[in-house]
Amino acid sequence: MSDVLHKLPEFLGNHLALAALFLALLLAIVVMEIMRLFRKYKELTPAGLTLLINRESPLLIDLSAYADFEKAHVPGAKHVAMSQFDPENKDLAKAKELPVVLIDKDGRGASDKAAQRLVKAGFSKVFTLGGGVFAWQQAQLPVAKGNK
Repeated sequence: MSDVLHKLPEFLGNHLALAALFLALLLAIVVMEIMRLFRKYKELTPAGLTLLINRESPLLIDLSAYADFEKAHVPGAKHVAMSQFDPENKDLAKAKELPVVLIDKDGRGASDKAAQRLVKAGFSKVFTLGGGVFAWQQAQLPVAKGNK
């Protein structure tokens, strides 16, 4: 171990670009994790969503493309196109005190953006499904098909 520590300054001097890249990536990871911890909405696993459905009957909103929604969605989810998603909508505003779970196809952004908008609009219990419908299917949980 001490041999590694003695050779570290020489390695860093010879590979400055690699050392800088490592520090930049490490800093980026730390910043992203800190941001994740302090955001006002939580990410659920498929098992966590199942528990929430069984305990609190949340409002499930699927932001996937309509064709993807018809192929497979979490049972009980309502489809809303991201372009039409409006937290100020009178029907959605009635659900401010209910848990709201936002779901997209693969958990890569649409649900996070919508969750930020809901939090900004005053919703207190906002969740996203990590990995989206794809994670739900990978967990071998039941899916609904069609527009129901």
